[in-house]
Amino acid sequence: MRDWCPQVKRLLALTSLLVALPCWSAFAQAPASTSADVASYTGSDRIGRLIAGARKAGTVTVYTSANLEDMTVLADAFEKKYGVKVRVWRASSEQIVQRGVTEARGGRFDADVFETGGAAMESLHREKLLQEVKSPALGDLNPAALTAHGEWTGTRFNVFVSAYNTRLIRRNELPKSYDDLLDPKWKGKLGIEADDSDWFGALMDQLGEERGLKLFRGIAATNGISVRKGHTLLANLIISGEVPFAITTYAYRVEQLKKKGAPVDWFGLPPVIARFEGVGVARRAPHPEGAVLFFDFMLTDAQELLRNRDYFPASREGRPLPDGIAVSFLDPVRDLDESQKWSKSYRDIVIKQAR
Repeated sequence: MRDWCPQVKRLLALTSLLVALPCWSAFAQAPASTSADVASYTGSDRIGRLIAGARKAGTVTVYTSANLEDMTVLADAFEKKYGVKVRVWRASSEQIVQRGVTEARGGRFDADVFETGGAAMESLHREKLLQEVKSPALGDLNPAALTAHGEWTGTRFNVFVSAYNTRLIRRNELPKSYDDLLDPKWKGKLGIEADDSDWFGALMDQLGEERGLKLFRGIAATNGISVRKGHTLLANLIISGEVPFAITTYAYRVEQLKKKGAPVDWFGLPPVIARFEGVGVARRAPHPEGAVLFFDFMLTDAQELLRNRDYFPASREGRPLPDGIAVSFLDPVRDLDESQKWSKSYRDIVIKQAR
């Protein structure tokens, strides 16, 4: 017992010293917040806490596949309102998922927010990289933008449309259905985006798989299809006249170019397919307050900014579709489950035959 007394005394002295230290006391009383803590908080002082925490951290990191010009507008608005710097890493949806998974498996967590297409967001959910957020803004959204698990939410939807050079093709010459693209007058004039297999799968489901596959085999064999990587590139090639008619483009991008005076316009060949782009907070976000604040921002202030840039926001008061256009939304769960099937079909039937 006597041998233990000095050790006990030293232990008690060390304990007293640690308790007396201000930093130890603060740490013991206020552990670091986690994404789960911040995302689930619904108190009346919620927004104040988010702003204070985000400003203290100073930055929020967003992994996004959005057009850089559009994301710059959103980031600048967020920074101006909250005084928090937005660090953007931009890549394709596939690269965002790959990087997020690779970093997590290596114990590295750099992303606060993921912002990309629905199927990729669903993949991040399945990898357990996202955190559900209890945001009051969710009630103001189109129900189609919400997910059952709540770990990501649609912010806007991209509408897949056809577009054409208005100097080379008159509006009264436009096809009224996909079957019309079998007409030999379209030979050498058609273009398509190289990675639109998700659109293709949804279209085949609407047309009927057997009929749809036969139709596109015929279009590619009869008239050829120029395959281009990237919707922005394809839109620019329409303007130059290199690709007079694109089967798949994004309505918002064509509308932006049209408003700048470019000789381009768009229309919907039925059935028109749309895909939600979404946002989610990283489960291990290094700056959780900033992450949740940016999530809320995308569902509130950003909705008007997106509408002003010709997107179709998820807000119930979002920009309406033109008269006569109804859309079928891609199911992100089904899209992810069937991605390999439709990637192969798109590659074999459209891409290979188009070359």
